[in-house]
Amino acid sequence: MQELLNKEPVRRVGEKLKIFDKSLQIIVLDKTAKTAKDAANSLKCDLGAIIKSLVFRTKNEFFICLVSGDKKCSLNKLKKILNEKDVSMANADQVKENTGFSIGGVAPTGHLKKMNIFIDKSLSRFKYMYGAAGHPDCVFKITYTELIKLTNGKEEEIIE
Repeated sequence: MQELLNKEPVRRVGEKLKIFDKSLQIIVLDKTAKTAKDAANSLKCDLGAIIKSLVFRTKNEFFICLVSGDKKCSLNKLKKILNEKDVSMANADQVKENTGFSIGGVAPTGHLKKMNIFIDKSLSRFKYMYGAAGHPDCVFKITYTELIKLTNGKEEEIIE
């Protein structure tokens, strides 16, 4: 467990959480949380209370969408919000290069590069939700209001 907390990406998230609110803690799971379903099973919570951190790209920029685990992000809605014709998911190398995290452990905070963040309003239906903390076996618990403040994210309707 301690070796996971000492991994650089997990430490990076932990530092951001401490600066924001000392009460936010990284939770090391007994079972992997590589997918939202895995995380929900491990935490014994609703699938929707898992924050999926999805990295997308346009021709000129990368950005992150934070979406409820039981929802799908809408490319059409993203295109309208950004006024872009071409929006697609980033590949694994692009995700790692821009966030510093591997897919399965992408956190809502602690990215290597500054990126715009869109938060889907459907997450607001949960009192608490869980975001990845830099590794597939690490998460943190947060409220919707805290998530917006922590990430400086913009609330949008971005699901299908």
